[in-house]
Amino acid sequence: MKTLFTSAPALGILLACTSNLAQATHTPVKLPAVTINGGRPSSLPTQIPTTIESISGAQVEQRINATDSEDALKYFPSLNVRKRYIGDYDHAVLASRASGTGNSARSLVYADGILLSNLLGNGATFTPRWGMVSPEEIERVDVLYGPFSAAYPGNSAGAVVDFQTRMPARLEAHVKLSAFSQRYRQYATDDRFGGGQGSASVGNRQGAWSWWVDVSRLDSRGQPIGFANKLVSTGVNSAAGLPVTGAVADKNSANKDWLIIGTTGQSHTVQDHAKIKLAYDVTPVLRASYTLGWWGNDAHRAAKTYLVDAAGAPVCRGDANGFINIGGKRYELKPSDLAPAIGKLEHLMHGFSLKQHSKGVWDWEIAASKYDYAMDQVRTPVVPVASIGQAGRGNVTDMEGSGWTTLALKGIWRPTPAHIVDMGVQSDSAALRTRVFSGSDWIRAGDGATVSTFNGNTRLQSVYAQDTWRFAPQWKTTLGMRLERWSAYGGEVSNAASVTPLPFGERVDTSWSPKAALAWQVTHDWALKGSAGRAVRNPTAAELFQGSIVDQQIVNRDPNLRAERSWTGELSAERMTSDSSLRATLFHETTRDALYSQPLTSFVNTVQNVDKIRTNGLEMAWQGDDVVVHGLTINSSLTYADSTITQNRAFAASVGKRQPRVPQWRANLLTTYHLGRDWVGSVGVRYSGKQYGTLDNTDPNGATYMGVSDYLVADLRVRYKISKQWSAALGIDNVNNARYWAFHPYTQRTAVAELRFDL
Repeated sequence: MKTLFTSAPALGILLACTSNLAQATHTPVKLPAVTINGGRPSSLPTQIPTTIESISGAQVEQRINATDSEDALKYFPSLNVRKRYIGDYDHAVLASRASGTGNSARSLVYADGILLSNLLGNGATFTPRWGMVSPEEIERVDVLYGPFSAAYPGNSAGAVVDFQTRMPARLEAHVKLSAFSQRYRQYATDDRFGGGQGSASVGNRQGAWSWWVDVSRLDSRGQPIGFANKLVSTGVNSAAGLPVTGAVADKNSANKDWLIIGTTGQSHTVQDHAKIKLAYDVTPVLRASYTLGWWGNDAHRAAKTYLVDAAGAPVCRGDANGFINIGGKRYELKPSDLAPAIGKLEHLMHGFSLKQHSKGVWDWEIAASKYDYAMDQVRTPVVPVASIGQAGRGNVTDMEGSGWTTLALKGIWRPTPAHIVDMGVQSDSAALRTRVFSGSDWIRAGDGATVSTFNGNTRLQSVYAQDTWRFAPQWKTTLGMRLERWSAYGGEVSNAASVTPLPFGERVDTSWSPKAALAWQVTHDWALKGSAGRAVRNPTAAELFQGSIVDQQIVNRDPNLRAERSWTGELSAERMTSDSSLRATLFHETTRDALYSQPLTSFVNTVQNVDKIRTNGLEMAWQGDDVVVHGLTINSSLTYADSTITQNRAFAASVGKRQPRVPQWRANLLTTYHLGRDWVGSVGVRYSGKQYGTLDNTDPNGATYMGVSDYLVADLRVRYKISKQWSAALGIDNVNNARYWAFHPYTQRTAVAELRFDL
């Protein structure tokens, strides 16, 4: 371990402290290791000799303060979820080895094979629909690193995550209640934020039928995630404007002086989740399954001014002309600076499959899913308001009708015991529907004059085949190919002056994606694996159908936006024994035509292609049971990534700079100790090195709003099994109270308490 964490000394110190603490306790019992064996089979192609990491639901319950389903990924090698607060529903993007948290479309997230990734767009606001899975229903989580399976589209360039949720073998029921709280201090904010969560589930198997019902509610008040600000350089020396005080002096991410004048985005979110799963065994080897999921969210995002006038009264608007005066400088105070927002969302998910699982010569599956934005409205005022309940003119952004559907026919052919041939035909469609309308009452407006519309569709039709062949006792190989036909159509944009929406042209492209993997079992303990694959990540509807209207022409866009094309390879050495595993993986990725927002003109940024990004790296993962003392389990990982923009004709200043939000160093450590049969304790550490948020790396100050910072965060959890049915847990995330940022602030020290009943 000293060698593994040489570049992260704080992790080594914590590990040593944990080991010393464990030696001073009583004799524990052994915990199961994190492994891909056992439990329900994964939907991932585990026969492919490449990197797959997993964790079981029982291990999540024992080791991790999991308030949202994405917390199950908290300690996976090279992964990071940009979760800003408990219940973060629209910015919790997944990052992987060579992809940052601004690249949501470069990873895939599934639940029982149903697509949860939001491929309507790419970026922070297109987060996977984590709310469709509650932490308590997780049976296991599997992660495939890289685009090495022909069964997945080019969005798998970073990683493929599959949540396997519970399906009972007998009658079982579960109830869980939890509460959480954080003291948050930043700028002039010093307050406590928190909330509670409750979930219940019940299921049974009766003959050929099995069923599962899961419901949950989350009521969370997060810390402010935005801060209204004014650059000092924009102030005009003048006596005009309403005199105010209370602004906090700071430096922005580019180290320019600015004033923080208030908070925005302080979220109170109430989320409800309900899921029904039904399964019927038509024959002993043929199962029909149906899943219905519903997720609702009422979200209020408040703003609070730091400014006060001479009488000490809060100020959220300027003088008659909209100006304030701070220290003899005049600034414009816009309605959008301190604007609240109200969101009302209801999403539906359907999934159906008919699957034969005989393990004979032939097996097959038909699967279909649909994700529907049944309601999705966000309301914001366009005039200054003093509170979230004050009426006034405003706009409503309505995304009702957006969503995606998938359809797949899959087959498995086993001509000999040494061959497994996977094949399939797939169709994935996405529809983006966005209409903004205005109203005299931003809180209650049902409809109004159109401000803008923004619509478009994409479709990906694919066929694939891959053959896994054990051609010698110590050798296994996989060769695969994927053919895709992508189309984009129905794009249109309008503004308030448009008589009819202006259409975009249609696009059709075809691409091939070969895959290959080879494994050699060198000895009983040691194995070598190599994988290579091509991924073609096509533009999403939001990236392609964008722009604005000037004189009835669509401008500020690139009509020839190209697909990302990545070649990824990895070479791994693995050692596995009865109580430990060690993996060292060299990885490389070359991405051409990467899709990033960058300057189109001096005043406009739009999505354009970055010619070439190169990433080289090393990932090490070590897991051991009974480390130093009986019962101490350690999971650890260390990742180095050199990710550089090597060509970019559209923005020459970015050439030679690091890819945004991909740190050079990342490390995770999770130690778990079981004292007797009833007590389980864990200590987790998460580390990320220096990052940038801009293509040209002109944001060196990460320790501020809009910055991207390095961080070292420690988490604690203790769980006690009170009786056969009852258990309780206490935990603290960010126990060292680190202040760290990814444009928005992450949570500070947060305490979590849980009480659970299992029948």
